[in-house]
Amino acid sequence: MLLAQISDLHITPPGTLAYGRVDTAAYLARAIGVINALDPRPDAVLVTGDLVDAGGIDEYRHLRALLDTLAMPWRAIPGNHDDRANLRAVFGDRPELAGADGFLQYAFDVAEVRVIALDTLDPGSGAGRLCPTRLAWLEAQLDACRDRPVMIGMHHPPIACGIGFMDAIRLAPDDSRALEALVQRHPNVERIVCGHVHRAISARFGGTIVWCAPSTAHQVALQLKPDSPDAFVMEPPAFGLHLWRAGLGLVTHCVSVDQGGGPQPF
Repeated sequence: MLLAQISDLHITPPGTLAYGRVDTAAYLARAIGVINALDPRPDAVLVTGDLVDAGGIDEYRHLRALLDTLAMPWRAIPGNHDDRANLRAVFGDRPELAGADGFLQYAFDVAEVRVIALDTLDPGSGAGRLCPTRLAWLEAQLDACRDRPVMIGMHHPPIACGIGFMDAIRLAPDDSRALEALVQRHPNVERIVCGHVHRAISARFGGTIVWCAPSTAHQVALQLKPDSPDAFVMEPPAFGLHLWRAGLGLVTHCVSVDQGGGPQPF
């Protein structure tokens, strides 16, 4: 299995810039170009939230035109910048977005791996939630595939990363503890992959590993003082590439969109 993960696209209406400075659509187009050119080509792409910047219909139409240039199947989940109703309005032909109990979460197979995509959106809040309904759905999904490697995808990380203003809007601590207890009962969960923090970050959690993907555009400033102000930086955009092979297990690579003129022979 080879699964690409892109995150925090923050697409704005055509002709506009995020925060008045960042051409997120151009950055996404570059990332898609790199993904389409990979050899071997990924089996699928998972987009882990903040698909657009303000949840508007025109933003989702712009996003749809960009994602449709991917040369492989793709699936998306919402983040805190998204709007479920508008997302469904533009992507209503995609069966995975029909939803479960009103939430945009689903499961699908990528070769040997079962991918379970969760909806952590809590409208009106930058932070994430996994309410009892969503957790019960996840438990049923996990119980149904105990004999297979599993990857869980979600927008908000269930761990703190040390960047104060991002930790303030991570997955709710009580929900994180409930998720941790659930994952501990399912040792076949190989990875929990997230977005939201706009940086490549990994941490142990519930007997597995949480990995957060960078943004395809701007990154969150690495400020590890608790009182640091929220800020972004134009560090190089990147994406995740998750490789599963029998005998190897699941390996996660962080791939820079800027290929630097390579590969060159040693």
